[in-house]
Amino acid sequence: MTDNTTRLDHIVLWVSDPIAAAGFYEKTVGLEPVRLTDYSVGEAPFPSVRVNEETILDLMPRAKVERMRMLPGAAESSGHPVNHVCLSLTASAFDALRSRLEEGSVPVSNVSHDSFGARGPARRSFYFRDPDGNVFEARHYD
Repeated sequence: MTDNTTRLDHIVLWVSDPIAAAGFYEKTVGLEPVRLTDYSVGEAPFPSVRVNEETILDLMPRAKVERMRMLPGAAESSGHPVNHVCLSLTASAFDALRSRLEEGSVPVSNVSHDSFGARGPARRSFYFRDPDGNVFEARHYD
């Protein structure tokens, strides 16, 4: 990629079991695992899941919290200081995700309409949690 405009590259989520978390994101949310095999055999410090060609979610094991020394206080971020992460989907992917979550007995919020986001008001949106308590919003604009 040669376009170097500012964009979201990755988000790091604290998880208790990265392999289980990757399974949830693959099977329930529909995101492709990245470096899962490498993590499983000890060759990568954490796995990720791909949101799109430019963005991934890193699934950081909480067991590594003591190693977070890039900034003073970074170790204390283990937990849920982020309110939520929003995934923008097509209308059909939105419906499919909601169905998979409900089939998997994952609690979901009511659907809301016209909530504001990066591209203006979304037609529909709802919230859910992953198995580690991270809150996600799913929305579509089309």
